[in-house]
Amino acid sequence: MSSFKHLHSALLELLRFGVLILVTFIEAFFIFQQWKFIFQFILFTCFLLVYVLRYYLMSKPQAVFLVDFSCFKPPCFCRVPFSTFLENASRIEYFDSESIAFMSKILTSSGLSEETYLPPALHYIPPKTHQQESIKEVQMVLFPIMEDLLSKTKLSSRDIDILIVNCSGFCPSPSLSSIIINKYSMKRDIMSYNLSGMGCSASALAIDLAENLLKTHKNSYAIVLSTEILSTGWYSGNEKPKLLINCLFRMGSAAILLTNKKEAKTSSKYKLLCTVRTQRAFEDKAYLAGIREEDSNGKLGVTLNRDLLQVVGETLRANITILGFRILPFTEKLLRGVSIFRKKFIQKSGEIYVPNFKNVIQHFCLPVSGRPLIREIAKGMKLSEKDMEPALMTLHRFGNQSSSSLWYELAYMEAKERVKIGDKIWQLGIGTGPKCNSVVLECLRPILGESKKGPWADCIHQYPNME
Repeated sequence: MSSFKHLHSALLELLRFGVLILVTFIEAFFIFQQWKFIFQFILFTCFLLVYVLRYYLMSKPQAVFLVDFSCFKPPCFCRVPFSTFLENASRIEYFDSESIAFMSKILTSSGLSEETYLPPALHYIPPKTHQQESIKEVQMVLFPIMEDLLSKTKLSSRDIDILIVNCSGFCPSPSLSSIIINKYSMKRDIMSYNLSGMGCSASALAIDLAENLLKTHKNSYAIVLSTEILSTGWYSGNEKPKLLINCLFRMGSAAILLTNKKEAKTSSKYKLLCTVRTQRAFEDKAYLAGIREEDSNGKLGVTLNRDLLQVVGETLRANITILGFRILPFTEKLLRGVSIFRKKFIQKSGEIYVPNFKNVIQHFCLPVSGRPLIREIAKGMKLSEKDMEPALMTLHRFGNQSSSSLWYELAYMEAKERVKIGDKIWQLGIGTGPKCNSVVLECLRPILGESKKGPWADCIHQYPNME
């Protein structure tokens, strides 16, 4: 397939060169025969028109389709009820009683259920956090979803042209993308990328990267694999801001297939409408709001500082502003513009109008970073309980799965058969850095029968659960 692409490209270049030689020859013939200028002008005009039309058609961005996606359902033996978690933690010598009490309080108020999962390495006392256990976890969470995605889309691993793997905290050598390529004997000229340190926004960011690559490389398939390896992120100290990660983050992964093949439009679930990326790493306060660092005893962990909610709000605001200008109707843009002008020059105590995104977006996949953050984001965007439901239920059933949570939310909506043809879905990822990434999808075909498969298959009838 790759050789065919190169041959096709070479033939096109040869054809362009041949046309240029032909036109030059004809022009020289006209001059030699002393034909009237009008014939030369007509020839030049036709030649110019053809090339302008070709440039317009070639420069028109190619549509990118999301063919399908798969989410990992952890096995039952990885389930970790609160009682098991706290009992194991109390038997680990490096946690003091104050830390145990703090983690107990966080768990009971977190919005997580008793059904979430941790990898086998973290069920040991003490947890196994060395390299080999993390590699085993990679194989456990990425191999099944890769195979499931290829199976449901009837593709071979050698059909894939682009591979993007994102995992924030675990970056081995060879890379995670190399592990996948080696496992599935993918073709030698596959374009592979490994994203690390990008936090919970990494999946949306990887979709943006895939979209840009598919705009450049025609007739291609791209797979995005999103996960977080928890065995390397376990914190074994007693600083409270770092203990939050132990309590909230749980197992999860997702595989997403995208393509720019025109024939895929009829079989794909979604069309990718737009992506928006913003970040605030240039500000010290924002940069330090969530950071991986050692504590006073040299124990590595992720610190979530008190400024986090404020920083998230500022980062989100910048992203929403850009996205709003792209997708909102003129009336919403006008109302917001007038309110900003009024606040700045007329009534400084007045509020800035919050655009109603529900005029253009039917479904929302919010960051699953904790119940307070979900509700705060929804409040700022004036979303209803039903709009928050996929995020809150994903948090309840699976916990915070970092970047892959967005796909469990979409799977929830599909299992509930809420996504209809023409509906638009906004996936919003916020991660350390801080950075905010938005992905807007449009449903292309009826999505039925998802309640019988996928991560929600055995429990969708129990939701929504608003306890």
